[in-house]
Amino acid sequence: MIPFQPKHILVTGGAGFIGANFIYYLAQQHPDCLIVNLDNLTYASALANLKNLAHPHYHFIKGDICNGPLVTTLLTEFNIDTIVHFAAESHVDRSIHQPDTFIQANLVGTFTLLEAARKHFANQNNDPSRCRFHHVSTDEVFGSLGDAAPLTKETDVYLPNSPYSASKAGSDHLVRAYYHTYQLPYTMTHCANNYGPFQHAEKLIPTLLRSCKENKAIPIYGNGKNKRDWLYVEDHCSGILTVLQKGQIGESYNIGANNEWTNLDLAYKLCHLMDVAMPKPHPHEHLIQFVTDRPGHDWRYGLNTEKIQQLGWQPATSFDAGLEKTIAYFIPS
Repeated sequence: MIPFQPKHILVTGGAGFIGANFIYYLAQQHPDCLIVNLDNLTYASALANLKNLAHPHYHFIKGDICNGPLVTTLLTEFNIDTIVHFAAESHVDRSIHQPDTFIQANLVGTFTLLEAARKHFANQNNDPSRCRFHHVSTDEVFGSLGDAAPLTKETDVYLPNSPYSASKAGSDHLVRAYYHTYQLPYTMTHCANNYGPFQHAEKLIPTLLRSCKENKAIPIYGNGKNKRDWLYVEDHCSGILTVLQKGQIGESYNIGANNEWTNLDLAYKLCHLMDVAMPKPHPHEHLIQFVTDRPGHDWRYGLNTEKIQQLGWQPATSFDAGLEKTIAYFIPS
């Protein structure tokens, strides 16, 4: 199979954590590619994330993915052949208190993009060698795993447990429906927990590092035994590009690192690293405090990555190396 070669890419949510990292990675791997970044610049994104981007074919457009006429105009004006869809509300705690925001962004936003893409790609006969829609999803749509449960496969049943994961599951189903109903050529990826540069301060690892730096309490939900697989963000980006270019149309692929840690063990590890990076009179682990668990807190996520490995992808960044890079970003020397 000849790898798909994107030429004019629309990246939604490209000023956010993973989207910005993807744009840097894409610009490095495909310097001749035209990149259009559509981002509404909500609280979780910032143009400063891309201040070091040096790419002659980059365009930023401030706008909402729910704005159908704007999306249609961009697809036509820039002759877009590839959409990589990151834009989403993604913080579980916020989804518990503001579920309507997640429905609007994740469901209505994805629907709006799909409708515009359906009409635009029809001009290219939905030819998968000429156009593609890549949808970025999450491991959370599959629900919670027990400690002894096998790793989640792409074909496993969806069992979302939060308004966030339910809205993402709904968007996944919309994408699949547009393929089967309208032949819209798509690929999809489900990722593990990401970490690395540009991550928003409300997420776990930035919160841990900030608490250590400011000598403030490190909040850990429940007993801290909830388990997650941690994936360095650049490895996620390389996995997305691998699937975009080599993946089978109409298929989804898991991107994980086989690097599961309990929240408590992760907190201890980061505290020990911070003891070296920023020594203080007392070990940073003294800052750890257990707080009331959040509603519907999933116990464990873990992804089986055999399918994407068949495309030749493997994570390239060890956890220690990734954490060193992350600490250097959030707490520069």
